[in-house]
Amino acid sequence: MAKERHSSIAVFIPHMGCPNMCSFCNQRAISHTVSAPSPEEVGDMLEKACAALPEGKAEIAFFGGSFTAIEKGYMTALLEAAYPYVKSGRVSGIRCSTRPDCIDRDVLDVLKSCGVTAIELGAQSMDNEVLALNDRGHTAEDVEAASSLIKEYGFELGLQMMTGLYGSTPEKDIETARRIIAIAPQTVRIYPVVILGGTRLAELYQSEVFKPYAFDTAAEICADMLEMFEQSGIRVIKLGLHASETVEAEMLGGFYHPAFREICEGILFRRKIEEKISGGKSFTVYTAPTAVSKAAGHKKCNIEYFGAKGISIKIKPDERLENRDITVKKDE
Repeated sequence: MAKERHSSIAVFIPHMGCPNMCSFCNQRAISHTVSAPSPEEVGDMLEKACAALPEGKAEIAFFGGSFTAIEKGYMTALLEAAYPYVKSGRVSGIRCSTRPDCIDRDVLDVLKSCGVTAIELGAQSMDNEVLALNDRGHTAEDVEAASSLIKEYGFELGLQMMTGLYGSTPEKDIETARRIIAIAPQTVRIYPVVILGGTRLAELYQSEVFKPYAFDTAAEICADMLEMFEQSGIRVIKLGLHASETVEAEMLGGFYHPAFREICEGILFRRKIEEKISGGKSFTVYTAPTAVSKAAGHKKCNIEYFGAKGISIKIKPDERLENRDITVKKDE
C-alpha cells in the first residue's frame, strides 16, 4: 500500500554553517531567501500554516541549507519552536536536510528529542571523483556511514542526488542510483544539475571546461532512475528543481524544466507503448484516468513521436488500470 502523502510546511534556512561552497550552490536563488528566520518568526509561520491545514496531515520541513551544520543553539531554538506542533499532533513530524558529514550521535540525539522524524542527506553523487571535482567536501563512504546511523536511530531516511554534475557521465549517474538503492532509503530526490550564475560551475561552463550532456539525454537517464527506484520500493518525492522565477532568471544552462517529472514519466510511457504496438498503423492505448496526460507525453509529445513514424495513437482512460499500467488495442 502506498504511503499516505502529507503536505509540507517548508521553512527555508539560508546557506549558513555549511563548511563548503559546492560548485553548483546558489542557495539564494534556490530558496528565495537571504535572511535567517528567528524562532519567533518560525512559530508565527507554523501557527498560520497549521490553521489552514487538516490536523496531523502536514509535516514541518527545514530546508535550504545544511540544517545540522548551523550553530547548535540556533538549530535547537528552531526545533523547540516547531516541537510543540508535533507534540500536540497538529503536524505529523519534522523533516530536515543536511550533509552526510554533519551527522553524528550527538546531533541525532538532539533531533530525536525534538520531534524530528525524517532526515534527508545531500549525497549528490556516489562517485568520489565527481564529489571532489564539485567541492562537496565529503565522500561516498560518508553517505553510507551517515545513512546507517540515521536508520539505526529509527529516522526515515531520504537521499538527494544530482545528475549531470561536472565530471559525471550517464554511467556514473546510473551507478550512483544503484549505490543509493543498496543503502535502501525510504525516499529519494533527483535533481538534474542546473547551472546558476555566481557559482564555480557557471565559471566552468562559461569557459567551456564543463560541457553538460544534452537535455534529452538527462531526461532519459532520469526516467531510467525513476523506474529503478520505484521497482526497488523507494519513493521518488522530487524529480527536478522546483519551479521558480528566480532560478529561471539566474540559470545559465543545465537541465531545468518546470514539468521535468512529467517529461520523464512520458518517456516511460513511450517506451511501454513502443513495446506493445506492432503490425498496425493505428492503436488505442488505455491507462489509468489520472495518467492519460502523462501517457500522451508533455504537450502530447508521445502522440507526435509516434505520428512521425506513421503510427496513430489515441490515449483513453480505463479505471481498472493503475499508475503506469497500459493495455493496447489495434484499431480496425
